[in-house]
Amino acid sequence: MSFHEALFPTDVSLGARGGPERRTEIVLTGSGREERNQRWSRSRRKWNAGYGVKRLSQIEPVIAFFEERRGRLYGFRWRDPLDHRSCGAGAPPTPLDQLLGVGDGSRAVFQIIKKYGANFAPYARDILKPVASSVRVAVGGSEISPANYSVDGTTGLLTFAPGHVPGAALAVTAGFLFDTPARFDADYLEIDAASFDAGEIPQIPLIEIYP
Repeated sequence: MSFHEALFPTDVSLGARGGPERRTEIVLTGSGREERNQRWSRSRRKWNAGYGVKRLSQIEPVIAFFEERRGRLYGFRWRDPLDHRSCGAGAPPTPLDQLLGVGDGSRAVFQIIKKYGANFAPYARDILKPVASSVRVAVGGSEISPANYSVDGTTGLLTFAPGHVPGAALAVTAGFLFDTPARFDADYLEIDAASFDAGEIPQIPLIEIYP
């Protein structure tokens, strides 16, 4: 009940600014060395979507979306303009983009994830809001038919159909588009109708949530 499977207007999100935030505690010891402790196990993204509002015609849909979400009350789907695909920017997803796990002959459910980094301390991010129709899956390096699995677009769980569970030691990979669960980070929108066909909402703060 606290999350709506509704997508924030994408023509506005394309102009947003923001990115991931982490929380690290740094203590300087008597020897001059640092001790660094990770306070958050997961990053949390923040954005300002106000940069994407350029015309009066964009303001009304944003107001309607804000009002239906009751400000900060309900979460929604947000299309991060710089991070919404399993592959590099501008490239189409392929079924080999991301390793989800390795089959054992009995495991039927895999969480869709996206990995950041490679050699030192890669970060695996759970993708909770994939675009289900965009998901492509491969087992053992070969793409399989969508009839052999289902994707829950509200949780990011990939479930193989009976008789199609990945065999032992076979890599399960996937490519996909995805949204990020988010909410408004303010209960007030300040709107400026600058002229007949120009307007802006300077601040539309959004923050990632884990529904």
